[in-house]
Amino acid sequence: MKEVTVEELKSKIDNGEDFQLIDVRESFEYEVSNLGGLNIPLSGILIEVDKIAKDKPVVVQCRSGKRSAQAVMMLEQQGFDNLANLKGGILAWKEEIDPEIDVY
Repeated sequence: MKEVTVEELKSKIDNGEDFQLIDVRESFEYEVSNLGGLNIPLSGILIEVDKIAKDKPVVVQCRSGKRSAQAVMMLEQQGFDNLANLKGGILAWKEEIDPEIDVY
């Protein structure tokens, strides 16, 4: 499974790269803090699979990187080959990029 670090994700954002960010946390978690990605909770990832791009890179994130890794595995079984897991999730983002972001 391909992984990207929070530094690599910040670089993609800062450089205006064309990619999609999917946040697989629950809605209440997303409301506390998010990185601007599309919120599709892990439990609904296969139901909402049509919202996930196949024609550009997709970074999948959660709180720590575990649920997003599950999502990547599930989606790769559906034929996706453009996915990367955000290593460490939003917790790593807080630690390495933005210490002001709220996490729980």
